[in-house]
Amino acid sequence: MDVRQSKLVNRLISAVLAKNYVKIVLVGIAILLSVIATADGNISGRVVSVADGDTLTVLDAEYQQHKVRLAGMDAPEKAMPFGQVSKQKLAEICFEKQAEVTIVNTDRYGRTVGDVVCDGVHANEEMVKGGYAWVYRHYDKGFEAFYPLEQEAKDAKLGLWVDPEPTPPWQWRRAHRLKD
Repeated sequence: MDVRQSKLVNRLISAVLAKNYVKIVLVGIAILLSVIATADGNISGRVVSVADGDTLTVLDAEYQQHKVRLAGMDAPEKAMPFGQVSKQKLAEICFEKQAEVTIVNTDRYGRTVGDVVCDGVHANEEMVKGGYAWVYRHYDKGFEAFYPLEQEAKDAKLGLWVDPEPTPPWQWRRAHRLKD
């Protein structure tokens, strides 16, 4: 269930508690349509923003925004070395372009996790291949083909691999959580 569907369910609960039967029917129909629209596991639309090197927002044909985290990879956080470069590269690949997202999962923050293709370019793969992201070792199922791409980028010292031992974002996040 995405964030929009959760909000609709909350409205439905409010309508039921208020015994507002017209609102119950209307919100119920909206929930049904929302579920049907995402039932095929895909999102199509235009990329309207890029938050960082692994998160973007897609605006679909119904003008619904979907925050999407790219699956199988983890980019440097914005405050990390290469964080801004990674964000810029994802923007170059996807910003203001048509995106096809195959939904893989939903993360603990409610974001859709997906395999993203922007104007025919496989964004997840390009980010790893160019040295702008790591293979996300904790969530690599289905993306094992990214490991040789990461190794090639590392061998060629592309992107973040100019640093002989860059800190992976999952280690950086853990270290910064402990300091807070």
